[in-house]
Amino acid sequence: MATISAIRTGIATNLAAISGLRTAATMPDQPNPPIAIVMPQSVSFDTAYGRGLDTYEFVVLTIVGRVDERTAQNLLDGYCNPTGATSIKTAIESDRTLGGEVQDLRVTEMRNYSSVPVGEITYLAAEFVVTVYAT
Repeated sequence: MATISAIRTGIATNLAAISGLRTAATMPDQPNPPIAIVMPQSVSFDTAYGRGLDTYEFVVLTIVGRVDERTAQNLLDGYCNPTGATSIKTAIESDRTLGGEVQDLRVTEMRNYSSVPVGEITYLAAEFVVTVYAT
């Protein structure tokens, strides 16, 4: 049976394949961009055959620094592309079973491409929705 902690760790491990991107399976007190933070959002229990399948939704908050707006946007754009060496979707889906921990997963959406304040600093960020199917 999959656990939220194991799924978070598996997603963060897949993201670590992106060169230069830090990953966090838990919310850091002070994020150090560029960083992708894996956060659970919801769990739908018993979606098939009474305990046969649960559906998890995670959000991967990807934050980049804004020292130079154009550079920050170009970096975040690369993470948002559906394919390529810096694609969040490609990295997460590189092992769709997270080493056998889950049945399947998909990155279904990129949303909220915007400025995000963290403490006294404003960063540029985007969220990626990951749907995970596990028993």
